[in-house]
Amino acid sequence: MSDNLDDFQDPLQALLEVLDRQRIPHVIIGGLAVSQLAAARLTADIDVLTYLSDDDRIPELIEAAASVGFSLRLRDAEAFARRNRVLLLMHDPTRIPVDISLGLLPFEREVIERSSRVSAGRLQLPLPTVEDLVILKAVAHRSVDLQDIGRLVEAHPGLDRKRIERIVGEFADALQMPEILEDARKELERPHP
Repeated sequence: MSDNLDDFQDPLQALLEVLDRQRIPHVIIGGLAVSQLAAARLTADIDVLTYLSDDDRIPELIEAAASVGFSLRLRDAEAFARRNRVLLLMHDPTRIPVDISLGLLPFEREVIERSSRVSAGRLQLPLPTVEDLVILKAVAHRSVDLQDIGRLVEAHPGLDRKRIERIVGEFADALQMPEILEDARKELERPHP
């Protein structure tokens, strides 16, 4: 685990080159995005959200990634990706895992469209808006995601809370998981120093 972006520069550069070359829209999410948009935190992997509506492109993505040093973390990675909408890779030179979420939803496409490039070391990282990252974290709904929401709220007190609550509420209704909205609200309303 690392909170140092330098440790991720090589796999990030290789990953971004592959996604750009394949013309797959993408944005960095997860712990690296939180570290860039709020406070540094430990993370062991790279999480990226893509918009890939055509499953037939998965083998092409796997081949392109292999050409720059990525391998599959599962024997049946392609079938897993089709089923679970996430491609699990390993950057072999650094042994850093990479999770590529294969987005399909209009919201996921919009997250990528609203993203902006931010200088990070020698790279220009595509990062989501803070609100979009909060929404993604709320829906993921693990304890680390809720902690990340707190970090993001503390660093950006002027967030558009109404938009966040509206969209998180839509996901909570669709998934029949009201706790997604309840827990997000707790983090949004928690006093932060």
